[in-house]
Amino acid sequence: MKMKVAVVGSGIAGIASALRLKAKGYDVEVFEQNSYTGGKLHSFQRGDYRFDYGPSLFTMPQLVDELFGLFDIDSKSYFKYKRKDIICNYFWEDGQQFQVDADKNAFIKNASETFNESESNLSDYLESTQIKYDLTSRLFLEKSLHKFSTYLSKDTLKAIFNLSKLHLDSSLNDVNEKYFDHPKLVQLFNRFATYNGSSPYKTPGIMSMIPHLEMNYGAFIPKHGMHDISQSLTNLAKDNGIVFHLNQKVDEILYEKENIKGLKIDQKEHAFDLVVCNMDVYSAYNSLLKKTPPPKKTLEQERSSSALIFYWGVNKTFKKLDLHNILFTEDYKKEFDHLFNKKYFTDDPTVYINITSKEVDGDAPEGCENWFVMVNAPTNCGQDWKAQTTYIREKVIAKINKCLGTKIENHIEVEHVETPETIEVATSSFQGSLYGTSSNNKFAAFLRHPNFSSKIKNLYFCGGSVHPGGGIPLCLLSAKIVSDLVPQA
Repeated sequence: MKMKVAVVGSGIAGIASALRLKAKGYDVEVFEQNSYTGGKLHSFQRGDYRFDYGPSLFTMPQLVDELFGLFDIDSKSYFKYKRKDIICNYFWEDGQQFQVDADKNAFIKNASETFNESESNLSDYLESTQIKYDLTSRLFLEKSLHKFSTYLSKDTLKAIFNLSKLHLDSSLNDVNEKYFDHPKLVQLFNRFATYNGSSPYKTPGIMSMIPHLEMNYGAFIPKHGMHDISQSLTNLAKDNGIVFHLNQKVDEILYEKENIKGLKIDQKEHAFDLVVCNMDVYSAYNSLLKKTPPPKKTLEQERSSSALIFYWGVNKTFKKLDLHNILFTEDYKKEFDHLFNKKYFTDDPTVYINITSKEVDGDAPEGCENWFVMVNAPTNCGQDWKAQTTYIREKVIAKINKCLGTKIENHIEVEHVETPETIEVATSSFQGSLYGTSSNNKFAAFLRHPNFSSKIKNLYFCGGSVHPGGGIPLCLLSAKIVSDLVPQA
């Protein structure tokens, strides 16, 4: 009889873990408390507009393609995507605009002319981001940091001998200011700290590797929108015999004498040989593993930022905007001080606008656009989110109007809002944090929860709240790490 695996939660990491373990010969069942798969990576409809609920940036599509390859299937038979020519449009209130070209040489040339920075300096910076990635990806992103064997490798020795190139003792902002004189170029590269919900003034300089993923690998858009990633993988899983139980809330992960027994659901026990938990690890210990002493030091780490999102159906098109757009604050440092220290919004937030109807047919009526308008938000600590939403909506509209020369409030015909509080309820993410813990110190990677339990045999963890972190690529890598830890069935 085949060994049975239960995956708790069908976020992107949970689905990927299910696929990898199925390919290793296990019988796999997935339990999901919602009526849909995908976790944050799902979509919804408001009137004639379709919106992706969560993650809006797609990089490293090879990690998705790899999952289809496990079953000798061409991913294009399930899932299609294309590479963007323009990565992002940037706007400042003084009228400055800058477009990041996907072609690295074109970016270097344009940035040199726009920000009066030497092309060689820009090239050196991008080369340094690649060096950081190449030195650390195998160690920090593709293997468990909590297994001794990880450190007995050539990759580890190579990283140790090149520690000075990793900028672990400098902040991301310090690194960027060392390279660039123009404050707007520094701000542009500081923004990459938000890719894991951190502050550029606290997160270590090693995080300057993040631009490499975007500027060297590229940015992509699925043919049917971001939710098509999770839905295509769900279809692949079902077609290969993985069973999904939707609207099934798990009450408890069962174990006896440090060995997994299975799950308790609706007061009934279900036997499994192995359990993979894709739930936010903080919430998992407080609901599914109440009898297990929690790893206090890990769970007490500072949470990543959250988000306040306005989903707007806009009855107009804007040629200045593309798929990804950023309208910068005039005081970036103040914004992050408010997010992580004061725990409420600054009066001048950075605004991100994602418009999938620029690329995805049918996401908005003709002559209209579906706007995903997000500002970085503090985690949910009991703030008055109704008042905060009213306050920040006014500030967001004012910034959009100033940067784009419009009156956007006259063109919003559909609106839906998500706050850190509603995100916490919908996704079981503690305090509504988008990426689990922040990376606001150089030890953050080591303090993340491991992908396995040191106390319960055959209990594993995947997803954005555990190693190696949040975001689609890292969640997919967490599933790969789990699979590598689990023996062949």
